[in-house]
Amino acid sequence: MHDVAAAAGVALKTVSRVVNNEPGVNPVTADRVREAIKRLGYRRNESARFLREGRTSSIGLVIEDVSDPFYSGLSRAVETVARRHGHLLFTGSSEEDPDLEREIVMAFCARRVDGLIIVPAGTDHDYLRPELTAGVAVVFADRPPGPGLEADTVLTDNVGGAARGVAHLIRHGHRRIAFLGDAPSIFTARERLRGYRDALAEADLPYDEALVSMGGADAARLRATLDAMAALPYPPTALFTGNGRLTTQVLRTLAARPGGTDRPALLGFDDFELADLLVPGVSVVAQDPAGLGETTAELLFRRLAGHRGPAERILLPTRIIPRGSGEIPPPARAA
Repeated sequence: MHDVAAAAGVALKTVSRVVNNEPGVNPVTADRVREAIKRLGYRRNESARFLREGRTSSIGLVIEDVSDPFYSGLSRAVETVARRHGHLLFTGSSEEDPDLEREIVMAFCARRVDGLIIVPAGTDHDYLRPELTAGVAVVFADRPPGPGLEADTVLTDNVGGAARGVAHLIRHGHRRIAFLGDAPSIFTARERLRGYRDALAEADLPYDEALVSMGGADAARLRATLDAMAALPYPPTALFTGNGRLTTQVLRTLAARPGGTDRPALLGFDDFELADLLVPGVSVVAQDPAGLGETTAELLFRRLAGHRGPAERILLPTRIIPRGSGEIPPPARAA
């Protein structure tokens, strides 16, 4: 700034006023200062300014996996809201590892981010208490924090969405419905299993452990699971898959089977790209990752703007998109 002031022939304070768009500078003088700034390639030290003001105009986002289409949609929405509020977004993937989650969060805090959005991998978040006390705003997305920590949380209605999806299959005549879910340690997987069980109970259908498999989208595991279910005396006539990755892997497994007759009906939790172009189209319980990201980010920025109300818990709805695969009736012998 001293060099700019000397080049423009003005006081240092005048340069400061021009840089910060403050009033009281003669337009001709301001133009001369801006020309000197351009000629000298001056850049304002934003880091120093932010630190003086006690903020960094940045937020951190911790998600499971940035390559997952669900989380990439959530991340893009958070970034859009952050940009609208003049903030930069830092993103890290926890890979479902609680220790890595904590490492990323503490790295963001060391860089003095103003706020955090966390999709938790673990269930112990006591490590965040000093950061909350220090004034860092934190909102949890997709999954709640561990017990004992009161914090804003935005969730999808996993139980209700799964229950409506299974009820949809039941309305189309299915009584033997398998549930293929993610690892039971994951909150959303447990909630969707609960919705599955609720729908069976509502229809007075028995819960059969042989029709339930939890453990993620490993191809070999799913192939073995589907083979074992197909060999049951009364095999499932419909499959309910617990997330988009499971759905696509199940589709690959079914496509590799010879013949293709008597293929079970299929309804998945989560929409995914090209689901509408398959034959038949894949019916889904769709959640809204962009809406989840936007709602979470706006809640975070309300906190950053000074909102001091009690911790909020927001539940976002799902919707069923029927495309054909979930509307296939059971074989006549199983109806």
